[in-house]
Amino acid sequence: MRIIGIGIDATDIPRIAQAIARYGDRFTQRIFTDAEVAYCSGKHHPAPHYAGRFSAKEAAMKALGTGHTQGVLWRDIEVIRGGGPPRLQLHGGALRRFRQMGATDAFLTLTPADTVAMAQVMLVRAD
Repeated sequence: MRIIGIGIDATDIPRIAQAIARYGDRFTQRIFTDAEVAYCSGKHHPAPHYAGRFSAKEAAMKALGTGHTQGVLWRDIEVIRGGGPPRLQLHGGALRRFRQMGATDAFLTLTPADTVAMAQVMLVRAD
């Protein structure tokens, strides 16, 4: 297995809370998938969960080497939960770039704190 992309990001939780308070659904629907919105909005304190996912999306874009370019959109990168640690599910431009790189797997680590959510994404290729 060979590492072919790595990205890390830290997102300020109060900044995400302010964006949600100011823009509401306009912000969440632009950045997050419907499943992510359902998961985060169902939490007692949704802002840290949204911030973690935002951070994961940023880290994934860095690992893909695209940022917000080359057709990679916010909602193309989805954090999913399914009886274990959070994982990435890629769609659209993010999935195209993942395949173009020859990646075979993506690893995600989320770390929330009081005011910051951090994420690291590592893309690997089976050699």
